[in-house]
Amino acid sequence: MAKSKYKSVWFCSECGADSPKWAGRCPACGAWNTMVEESVPVTSASGASRSPSPVASGTSQAIPLNAISTTEQPRIKLPSNELNRVLGGGLVPGAMVLIGGEPGVGKSTLVLQNLLSIRSKTILYASGEESATQLKLRADRLGRGSDNLFIVCETSLENIFRHIEQVQPGIVVVDSIQTIASDALESSAGSVSQVRECAAQLLKFAKESNVPVLLIGHITKEGSLAGPKVLEHIVDAVLQFEGDRQYMFRILRAIKNRFGNTSELGIYEMGQKGLREVTNPSELLLNTADTALSGVAIGVTIEGARPFLIEIQALVSTAAYGTPQRAVTGFDSKRMNMLLAVLEKRAGFKLAAKDVFLNIAGGIKVNDPALDLPVVSAILSSNFDTPVGRDVCLTGEVGLSGEIRPVARIEQRIAEAEKLGFKRIILPTGSLKSLDPGRFAIEICQVSRVEEALKLLFT
Repeated sequence: MAKSKYKSVWFCSECGADSPKWAGRCPACGAWNTMVEESVPVTSASGASRSPSPVASGTSQAIPLNAISTTEQPRIKLPSNELNRVLGGGLVPGAMVLIGGEPGVGKSTLVLQNLLSIRSKTILYASGEESATQLKLRADRLGRGSDNLFIVCETSLENIFRHIEQVQPGIVVVDSIQTIASDALESSAGSVSQVRECAAQLLKFAKESNVPVLLIGHITKEGSLAGPKVLEHIVDAVLQFEGDRQYMFRILRAIKNRFGNTSELGIYEMGQKGLREVTNPSELLLNTADTALSGVAIGVTIEGARPFLIEIQALVSTAAYGTPQRAVTGFDSKRMNMLLAVLEKRAGFKLAAKDVFLNIAGGIKVNDPALDLPVVSAILSSNFDTPVGRDVCLTGEVGLSGEIRPVARIEQRIAEAEKLGFKRIILPTGSLKSLDPGRFAIEICQVSRVEEALKLLFT
């Protein structure tokens, strides 16, 4: 009887660790119920967890640290300034970038829109999800064409490398990495071993040829990138494209970047002809109506390295049912419940028997603790049915004892509010330790407790 060329190996879908038998808990990362069975060649089973070396083959040599050259390689500038900012200045030759996001959020549109505007390099776009006709229709919808962008619809890694040899591209795009499979493995595309093997081979190609590779990846229902965690470790940069498909705004943020910082952020607006860069998000996220409405407060937040003002909307009403409702969109629901408890215990406002609804305008999600004070102001504005002035903005973190705590990068927040024409900003006491308030034209009001801020707003 012929001996089988394949054997079963159990892989962890979280970290990619392998085991010869099933285990309820991964021996490497400790995750429960993540081991999946896959067939691998017998010759590579013992080294299933080892990825091919990304360094070109040859004899290596240890050299002193001071002898290493630090000359920066010229980056490939992309047409989108927002994408260049998030990448740290453009694409680095030989880098591998992973772009992930929800289905339909615009990952492929973002990549294709930039590639269609590049004329100086030959580009190979390997699509495992869409046909060439679909990509052509998208390009027509974007209103652009290209003679140096080559499309190949292929899911075999070996065939993609054959096309790379023929085209000799300057940039390679794989859409998506979960649809690509190598003939060396028996498992299906998207499995832990396939994603890891294909990503490692593409990285090896990128480092040896000095050609940047863009990977488009799926994400899970929890919002994390699909596939083993080792995929994020292999690539040089991981970009997350976020946004609600019901809204027009999209946010591009860097989760990992070996060639730049992860504090940069890009904002786009989705339209019929593709994505448009938003250079001043504050003007689009604020309501331009002259009439002040109750339940609305303007907060100054910082996403990445960019400050902008955002409108926070709240609605407080008598509970129609026995149990009061708490609904939040774009903000942490647990943090809102904490702020309600602070108002109840420290400030004496009885909100436990009322419905509270909170919404961040524009459909974006924010996690900046400096929005605590604007959230509290919007909730009490709706509760009193008294509007907050349209020329007032707020920033500050609320502590459990009702104190207003200082926030980081206050100078940038004040400058952004002043640039947009606000007359007054309420911020925590002690934030201006090294700043001169006289250098700003905007009126600066410092408060140390929630009650002080409310007196300034509603009296």
